[in-house]
Amino acid sequence: MKTIKIAGVPEHFNLPWHLCLENKEFETQNIDLQWTDIPEGTGKMCQMLRDGETDIAVILSEGIVKDIMDGNLSKIVQIYVDSPLIWGIHVGARSKFQTLSDLENTKAAISRLGSGSQLMAYVNANNQNWNTEKLQFEIVNTIDGAVKALTEETADYFMWERFMTKPLVDNGTFRKIADCPTPWPCFVIAVRNEILEKEPETIHAILSIINKKTASFKSLPEIDIILAKKYHQKTVDIQEWLSLTDWSQNQLSEEMLNKIQNQLLELKIIDKIGTFDEIVKTV
Repeated sequence: MKTIKIAGVPEHFNLPWHLCLENKEFETQNIDLQWTDIPEGTGKMCQMLRDGETDIAVILSEGIVKDIMDGNLSKIVQIYVDSPLIWGIHVGARSKFQTLSDLENTKAAISRLGSGSQLMAYVNANNQNWNTEKLQFEIVNTIDGAVKALTEETADYFMWERFMTKPLVDNGTFRKIADCPTPWPCFVIAVRNEILEKEPETIHAILSIINKKTASFKSLPEIDIILAKKYHQKTVDIQEWLSLTDWSQNQLSEEMLNKIQNQLLELKIIDKIGTFDEIVKTV
């Protein structure tokens, strides 16, 4: 058995992986795929790839592109979710802020430096024509940390995937002020270069299995009910989320990579553009 470590957020996007693991589909190919949930998100997974704590990460496109440009020795091997991630912009239930414009020059809660929650704060600020150099951040690590920060007012707003955060809106912990979709496919699969060199056939087999699962995922019987129960969501919300979400079995195109990089460069999140071969590898 080849042991491969994989990390991803504990969110509904990743249920296809868990279904494959439960069905022992990787084991049929002699692969012991060891999944770790990372509630801290993309910034933490970038560090895990760097440190060799994980071999694969199911990770936000913008976060891993930035980190590869910053020296992370990994490559994007394909898109995982092709549709945009819809980030909800949330404030505490008792917050004085009522509209998106009220949040200019306030402090954003973020999971980590370099995380999607930080990078999307720049995208949102740019969309609103705010001065991105005046953005302020409070590191909260997880969604539980964000609840504490917004409740205690050590931060003013928090951007996180809209549907995963909706239970906190429904129960009166947060108020959602606006949405901010990513201008690119949201999740990609990234693999450490060392693993790509040593185990290309294993990685190819893993991608083949997950791609088969995601291609049929939305048509699985009662998948909306299964997702709602597992992730503590209302079935009607999951049905809306499924209608907006498209998994992918394709590689990231050079055109889309350049779109991501150009926006990150414009926002001064990266200081140079990388080549396609530096960032992407097909196995």
